[in-house]
Amino acid sequence: MDGRGVDGFVIEGARAVLPDGLQTASVRVEGGRIAAIDGPRDGARAIDARGLILAPAIVDVHGDAFERQMMPRPGVLLPVEAAFLDTDRQLAANGIATAYHAVTLGWEPGLRSVATAQAIRAALAALAPRLTVEHRLQLRWETFCPEAIPFVRAALADPLTPALAFNDHTTSSVLHPSVAVQDKPFDHDPGLPVADLDSPAFAARMAGRAARSGMAAPAFVALVRSVWDRRAEVPGWIDAVAKAGRAARAPMLSHDDTQDATRAFFRAQGARIAEFPMNARTARFARAGGDAIVLGAPNAARGGSHLGSVGAAAMIRDGLCDALASDYHYPSMLAAVARLRADGAGPLHALWPLVSGNAARAMGLDDRGRIAPGLRADLILVDWPEGGIPVVRRTWVAGRPAYAAAA
Repeated sequence: MDGRGVDGFVIEGARAVLPDGLQTASVRVEGGRIAAIDGPRDGARAIDARGLILAPAIVDVHGDAFERQMMPRPGVLLPVEAAFLDTDRQLAANGIATAYHAVTLGWEPGLRSVATAQAIRAALAALAPRLTVEHRLQLRWETFCPEAIPFVRAALADPLTPALAFNDHTTSSVLHPSVAVQDKPFDHDPGLPVADLDSPAFAARMAGRAARSGMAAPAFVALVRSVWDRRAEVPGWIDAVAKAGRAARAPMLSHDDTQDATRAFFRAQGARIAEFPMNARTARFARAGGDAIVLGAPNAARGGSHLGSVGAAAMIRDGLCDALASDYHYPSMLAAVARLRADGAGPLHALWPLVSGNAARAMGLDDRGRIAPGLRADLILVDWPEGGIPVVRRTWVAGRPAYAAAA
């Protein structure tokens, strides 16, 4: 992916997404990097891009749509290698050149287990020469899962530094049904209202997760109860994992924050990215503290959250969103920008950083995300007729062709 051996070429005639607006430009690529804008061609191969938009390729900080390639039906796991070869093609076709796969390190068996994460990490390493885009891990660590800590420490030493996200779906799972998940108290609040774990209603609530884990519902409920009993030890585990993340200089995120206290707690641990804050109040607290804010692209593309959480479009208009993530649907990255543009949230050049430059900066990837000389040639050509739906026609990753579609 470093661009060595890539022949030089010039993309001519496209309207390029530049910081100050859209501008018809000629962009030259050499050795995997952007060599010049409107510079001399010097005999380089020309690509006619008239009528298309040239944009920085997409940087996705959190995507778990790969899970559908691994488990297309509940309890049906397919080979990891085949799943990621297909995912790689999906990413390239959707203009995503850098993908952080949100790999859950949880206490559930099956799809979101530490064992599955180990298989994913090994598969991506083995497949690296055959992949077209840059695959990184987001270590989506469930804070009630100490069994994952050795894996986290090992993965933090990988050549492509992963991101580290602190998740607590355990507390959300046992939250009393009278409390909306968007209003969940601070995870470590001793007064947290808890559901009756012995009730039929709780068993019904766990049925979907039991199926995903390949467990009978009663056994899964018993597992939840045993995991919840670990609660007093969780802060110490968080301290240990955060220390490892800081030592590795990994970008760190906290997931689904609902309270200022939650965001403040993880900020103090070095997690300076608020991923999917579940209400505007917490997002405003994150903004006041200088944290980056990531929201879901499907939320913006649909015009609202499927969970009833805060709407991404309104947050973007209020300056409370730095980057969008594909979450569970890769095509939503481009679709979100299209809808936001159509709804008047801003011009294209102001919206595009939500899926590229801002995301790259939040993850410490300063070599990509913009069209500028010296940066990696992660680029896409988009067919975007006025008033129509955009579609990616070509994708380059560090100057290498990753995807091409007929007009």
